[in-house]
Amino acid sequence: MLLRLPTSLKQAYSQPLGMGKCRKTPGAAGKYDNVRRLWEDRITCHFLRPHLEGLMEEKRRQGKGLRMLDLGCGAGDGLDLIRAIPSGGVATPGGALLGLATDEALEEYVGVDINDDLLAQAREYHAGTGRARFVCADLSGGLPPEIADEYSPFDLYFSSYGTLSHFRDEQCVQILADICRHAEGPALFVGDWLGAYSYEWQDLWREPGEPDFFIDYRMSYLYGSAERDGLDIPTFPLRLMTREAILDIVRRVFEETRGRVRPLTIFDRSILAGRHSDTREYNPGCPPLRSAVNSLLDKNVRTDLERLLVEYSPRQGFDRLNRFFARFFSASNEVVTSVMGLSDGDRGRADVVEAMLARALLCLEMETQEGIGAGHSIAAVVGIGDRASKLGPESTKGGKA
Repeated sequence: MLLRLPTSLKQAYSQPLGMGKCRKTPGAAGKYDNVRRLWEDRITCHFLRPHLEGLMEEKRRQGKGLRMLDLGCGAGDGLDLIRAIPSGGVATPGGALLGLATDEALEEYVGVDINDDLLAQAREYHAGTGRARFVCADLSGGLPPEIADEYSPFDLYFSSYGTLSHFRDEQCVQILADICRHAEGPALFVGDWLGAYSYEWQDLWREPGEPDFFIDYRMSYLYGSAERDGLDIPTFPLRLMTREAILDIVRRVFEETRGRVRPLTIFDRSILAGRHSDTREYNPGCPPLRSAVNSLLDKNVRTDLERLLVEYSPRQGFDRLNRFFARFFSASNEVVTSVMGLSDGDRGRADVVEAMLARALLCLEMETQEGIGAGHSIAAVVGIGDRASKLGPESTKGGKA
């Protein structure tokens, strides 16, 4: 297959990689900041876990391991995320929770991406993982022949961190339909798009019926404000997705594959602290919540808690969204102000209090969300195969699918 990666898109991902912005190190900045690792990934783990548990139990009954295909894998981030999902309370002697998808439970991981710079990083980072392989291929025409013809069916077809926003809806239908034909089932598909109604780009909200709504997107959040002013940061199109559009994609695949798909849950990631809340490129009125939450998750830094307070400004014509965000920010403000009201003596160790506040806000986001595209991204878990109903409950708190 001839791989054609637009220059602007390749540069958009390779530029920060070459500047050291994509190192997999903990901290309050960069691609793998605290919010990404300790907030957004935990939300995905929370909503995916009940379905993955059902899949893993099915594999154990068969005496087989999990086979995973990571679509748009980048640096192999999907493998890191799946390994981070805890098992049902099983702990090591030291007290740490065991992962659900351990090395012993993983039969094969295949990562697919079109950017060879990212794949080089993936191969270097996962060099010690004998069961991990990486393939350079293009997903724009569906499941690539390099995968469909050369690899056995997988159990988990995974795509996250907004990968599917690179494609039109009809291309997503083709990708998912090809996966249904490739999988034997029961299997899982996890897809992730940018959310259409994130507060960080409130100025870009559109009516749900508008098809294939793309925005000109910049990964400017990876750079400091001074760097952003002096850099030529590439712009490329990304699809903003709604819940209704995801369900329409699944419906079209259902019809094309004679019922081999079943939506299980749809959920939002990062409602409070989207990637662009600090850049304010798409909503100048959005407070810099990303840096505030990053600070909250850093035990070595004290946070100015007033930075976490939001005075929500509704947008005319979007009553349902205004009601949701008004309730959400009212609740988050109440949680924050309850901690701000503590005296210095009552706070005790500030790092412990801030960690508890971060956990409370994260739980609030997971428990009050509706899976409508109100976060930085919106994700769907879809069951594949004639026995997809064996893979877990039909819905979780993210929103009934």
